[in-house]
Amino acid sequence: MATKLSYRISFLVLLLALLLAFVLNISLGSVSIPFKETLNTILGGQTQQDSWNYIIWNYRIPKAFNAILVGSGLALSGLLMQTLFRNPLAGPFVLGISSGASLGVALLIMGSSFLAGLLGFGFINDISLAIAASIGSFLVLLAVMIVAARVKDTMALLIIGLMFGSITAAIVSVLSYFTNAEKLQQYIYWSFGSVGNLSWPQLSILSAIVGIGTLMSVIAIKSLNALLLGENYAQSLGVNIKRNRLFIIIATGLLAGGVTAFAGPIAFIGLAVPHLTRQIFDTTNHKVLIPAVFLYGGILLLLCDTLAQLPNSIHILPINAITSLIGAPVVIWLLIRKRKMIF
Repeated sequence: MATKLSYRISFLVLLLALLLAFVLNISLGSVSIPFKETLNTILGGQTQQDSWNYIIWNYRIPKAFNAILVGSGLALSGLLMQTLFRNPLAGPFVLGISSGASLGVALLIMGSSFLAGLLGFGFINDISLAIAASIGSFLVLLAVMIVAARVKDTMALLIIGLMFGSITAAIVSVLSYFTNAEKLQQYIYWSFGSVGNLSWPQLSILSAIVGIGTLMSVIAIKSLNALLLGENYAQSLGVNIKRNRLFIIIATGLLAGGVTAFAGPIAFIGLAVPHLTRQIFDTTNHKVLIPAVFLYGGILLLLCDTLAQLPNSIHILPINAITSLIGAPVVIWLLIRKRKMIF
C-alpha cells in the first residue's frame, strides 16, 4: 500500500512538473510577452496585442506540445529497446531507424534533384523533409524486421541494427563530401533537431503516430516484464519471443521514426530518461515505468527547449546540444552515486 501511495505521489509530482514546464516554455521566447498575458491567452482570453495572441497560439503552444510528444516518444522507445536487448546502453536509435531518416533527408537535400520530383515537390520544405525521413526510417525498419524474423539471438539483432546505422551513416558521409556548401549547411541544420517547425495539422499527424506507438507499448507490458527475466524464462511463461520482438520493434520504429521525421535526430533523451525515471520509481515493472517515462521525457525536453530558445533573444541554440550538455552530466552523476544501474 505504501508503495502504491508513493507511486501515486510521484505521478502527481510529474504531472504538476509537466504543467509547470509547459507554461514556462510558452511564456518565454524571443518576443517578450507578460506572463499574465500568456496565462490569459491559455485560458481563452485575448492579449493586449494581436501579435502576441498569434505568437502564442501559432508558434509557442504547438512547439510546446511538439516538445512533449518528441520527448515522450523518444523516452518510451528508449525504454523498449533497453528492455528488449536487456542493455542499459541501448537507445531508440540502435536499430538504425534514426540513421535511415537521416539518409532519406540527405538524399533529398544532397542527392540527385529528381528525388524531390519523385516526392512530388519542386522544392525542399518541412513537409518534403518529413516524408523523406519517414521513407528512410520505414525502409530501415522493414529491413530490420526481415532480419528479426530470421535471427534467433537478440544480441545479434542489436549488432545488425548498429551495422545498418553504420551503412546509412557512410552513405550520408559520401553525399556530404560531394555536395555543395549550401546544401550541406541545410542538412546540418536539420540534423541539429528542432521542435518549433510544426503546424497544427503536422502536430496532429505526429500525435497519432506517438499515440499508436504508446498504445502498442501498453499492450506489450506483460511481454516486456517477462523479457527482463530472460528469453528462456519468458518462453516458459508462454511468451512468443519472435512475435513479441517484432511487435516491440514496430512500436519503437513508429515512435523513433515518427519523431525523427518531424523533429530531426534528437540525442540523449531516449537513452537517459529511462535511467532517470528508475531513480525515482525504483522498479522494473513496465506498468509503472511506461507512463512515468512518458511524462519524464516530455518534461525534460520542454525544459531543454526552454533553455535552447534563449529567452528574450533572437538566437536559438541547437536542441541536441542542450539535451547532451545538460543531461549527460546528470546521468553520469547519478550512476556514480548509485554505483549501479537499476535494470
